[in-house]
Parts: sequence; C-alpha cells; structure tokens
Amino acid sequence: MSDFIYNQHDIPKEQYRYGLRASADVGCGWVATWNALQILGYKTDIPALIRYYEWQLPLIHGNTGTSFWGPAVCFRKWGFPVKIVVDTRRFDEAAGNADACILFYHWRSKCRFGAHFVALHHTGKDFIGYNTYRNSTGADNYGGSLAEFLRKRKYFGAVLIAIDRNPAEPPCQNVENSSENL
Repeated sequence: MSDFIYNQHDIPKEQYRYGLRASADVGCGWVATWNALQILGYKTDIPALIRYYEWQLPLIHGNTGTSFWGPAVCFRKWGFPVKIVVDTRRFDEAAGNADACILFYHWRSKCRFGAHFVALHHTGKDFIGYNTYRNSTGADNYGGSLAEFLRKRKYFGAVLIAIDRNPAEPPCQNVENSSENL
C-alpha cells in the first residue's frame, strides 16, 4: 500500500488485522498516523506501525481501536514536536501552524456511538482530511474552519494533535524520509 489511505473500509478484512479485528473496522488510529506521515514526507512499515499500537494498550491490543493519545505518543517517540489541543476554538490556529495534524472526535448517530481519527493539513485556505467518511474516495475538504466542521456535524469530545515536520532530532529507526528514497 502506498501514498494515502483514503478509506479504511477499502482495506481487505484479512489484511492488516488490528488485534482480533479488521483494520477496516477499528484501524482509523494507525491509518491517521500513516496518512500524517505521508503529509510529512515520511514512510514506515504498516505491520510494524500496527504492532506498535497494539502494544500501547496491551490488554486491549487494538480490538477497540486506538487511544486518543496514541498518535501523540507515537510521533513524540519518533522525535517530532507535537502539540495537543483540546479547545476547539484553538484548533484552526494550531492546525494552520502545524505541518500535519490528527483529529480525534466522537460521533453519535441515533443509538450508535463511536470515535474516529483523521489526518489533515492546512492548504493556506482550507483544511484537507484523509479517511474522513465511510465512502471517501479521495481527500476531503473540511472548509476553512475545523471548529465549524465539527459543529456542523455535531461531533464532540475532539482532540487535535498538531505535528511539526522538523523533528528536534532525526526520527528513530522505523521512519524513513521519503525524499531520501527517491
């Protein structure tokens, strides 16, 4: 698999299991990390990334998805400067100043309740997200405000992880700068 993952539901059920479940069902955390790495110009090994997330919460092993703090821990471990923002009124500024972001939010639909991760970046005008909807076939335009995007869709409990491209020190062994591979 190369480049962006636009829709985790397109991942075959038997490929890239996350715990005992299919990544198509609970893999949005590692998918958002993969996509954020693509935005930043880095690549990593998908099975190694999944194993890392499975062992972040050893008793759960990814069976219920990724913890909301998981991507921040991962990027910090690799040496990337990370900022966690919980006030949605500050999302636009933080995301506008970051090189890549991961947005975590909760959703509710009638009796169903869930959470989702998406990777995104700011184009200077709008925010562009990856793996946003169940039927996404490409990058999705969130418009000019993440706070407005969340409010319109009635998403709640959101956390923004803002990631800068220039690590304080080179990323550790599992991440390679894609420009070096050209």
